[in-house]
Amino acid sequence: MNIRHTFFRWGPTSLAVLLTASLSAPVIAQSADDEQAQNTPELSDTAIESAELVALGSPNNLPRGEFYIPDEGDVIGETYAVTVDSQEDTLIDVARRHNIGYEEIRMANPDVSIWVPGEGTEVVIPSRYILPPVEREGIVINLSELRLYYYPADKPGIVETYPVSVGREEFATPVGKTKTTVKVKDPAWSPPASMRREAAERGEPAPSIVPPGPDNPLGRHAILLGLPSYLIHGTNRPDGVGMRVSRGCIRMYPEDIESLYERVPSGTPVNLIDAPFKAGWASDGTLFVQSYPQLEENMDDFEPLLEALKRISELTEDNIQVDYAQVRSAVESPDGRFVALYGPQAPASEPEEPAEEDKPDPLEQGIFEQIELTDSRRADDEA
Repeated sequence: MNIRHTFFRWGPTSLAVLLTASLSAPVIAQSADDEQAQNTPELSDTAIESAELVALGSPNNLPRGEFYIPDEGDVIGETYAVTVDSQEDTLIDVARRHNIGYEEIRMANPDVSIWVPGEGTEVVIPSRYILPPVEREGIVINLSELRLYYYPADKPGIVETYPVSVGREEFATPVGKTKTTVKVKDPAWSPPASMRREAAERGEPAPSIVPPGPDNPLGRHAILLGLPSYLIHGTNRPDGVGMRVSRGCIRMYPEDIESLYERVPSGTPVNLIDAPFKAGWASDGTLFVQSYPQLEENMDDFEPLLEALKRISELTEDNIQVDYAQVRSAVESPDGRFVALYGPQAPASEPEEPAEEDKPDPLEQGIFEQIELTDSRRADDEA
């Protein structure tokens, strides 16, 4: 896991968002005391409906995205299946309803059409996660996993998790530690100079400022970070959540950022990590691993298999034997699936075949059996 830098400076994008927001919409940059003293805006119907959606098959009966942190272990949630009930539904529609991102739903259902899954098709919802291998505090964003984890300080024992989009390769989201700063409702957006130049070259000049509204790529809520030029924000193109499509910022479904916006205090720690391989213990004593596609920009001096073995070594004792072939398979086929290496849910190991030199010669075995049979018949005749 690479940790590059810690940033606490304002960048041009952050300042542009803050400035344009102040010209066209109120800026919300309140302390915890200020927030308690003012009325909290009402959530939209979509946000309320989504927040109340309970993950089917989960025993927790908690709102969307929330899970109990186990007393022992690192695994939360459950994988379950649903049936597409409308011919109009896409796999992306199903993913959004169940708090899953694009790549997650695609990897879990490789044989199902993204755009026309078809009424009656069974869809796997991979709503089971190993908590990231860092301190459980504030917001943790695992870039390779395309997922955000939030440990609310006022709700000990609860973790929330939501799919996100991160920067595509040429605009990679950096790793490092920062914090939330200003929160902006209905922000205006100032496209960066590089984006305006690219648009001009295509013959599509971009405006200097995009006002709040349906064409604003920041959506209706933005949480600025101390990391220069980076934000956690909504989007006017939710179909892309769960992909590497942004210019470095963290995008969320509109209902998810709205829910977080109302509750995340300014100054909340934010830890941006890149942990493509995760390992952790379930409460029943099963050791699981998950593996995601490694971000190429973070592969310098990083050997995926060695890092995976190191992580497993950190979690196990010398007397615990794991199938390292399964570890290699998970690393080489990173699809997010859960793999049980050890414990009650691990597949039973097959008995080892005897070495070739220890196996009896079939021909000799046959001769010995014939001799024994002949001797037996002679003894019968003599009797």
